[in-house]
Amino acid sequence: MQNSEAMTLSASVLAAAGDLTQRIHEGVVARGFTDLRPVHGFAFGRLAPDGATVTELGVHLGVTKQAASQLVDEIVRKGYAERRPHPQDARARLVVLTGRGWACTRAAEEAAAEAVQGWADLLGEGEVRLLGEKLARIAPHGPIRPAW
Repeated sequence: MQNSEAMTLSASVLAAAGDLTQRIHEGVVARGFTDLRPVHGFAFGRLAPDGATVTELGVHLGVTKQAASQLVDEIVRKGYAERRPHPQDARARLVVLTGRGWACTRAAEEAAAEAVQGWADLLGEGEVRLLGEKLARIAPHGPIRPAW
C-alpha cells in the first residue's frame, strides 16, 4: 500500500469513528440524557457489566488516576454510577452503573444500532457484517479510548 493510500484509509477510519461517536452521542441526548459528553459513554462501556476500579477506568480511557477519579465523581454526582466495596480487595472501591447508568447504556446501544443501520443501508448488511469482522481482527481487544 502506498503512503497516500494509507493516509486516505487512516483518514476514512478516523472520520467514520468520529461520526459514529457523534451520532451515538446525539442519540443519547435525544433520548433524554442531556447532561453527558461522549467520554461518559466510553467510561460506561468499561463499567458495564461488572464495574471497574478508578485505576482500571483510567487505563481504559488512557488518563491518569486523578482524571478518572474526577470523571467518576461526576457520574456518581449525576446518578449514573455508584461506588461499592470491591468484592476481592478491601482497599479498593468498585464503580458500577446504577439503573440510570444502565438506561443510558441501552440508549447508546439503540443509537449505535441506528447509526450502523445507515451503513447497512449504504453498503448492505453482509458488507457491514464483514467490515465488523475485519475490524475485530485488526483491533480485537480495545480499549476504546476517546480522542481528547
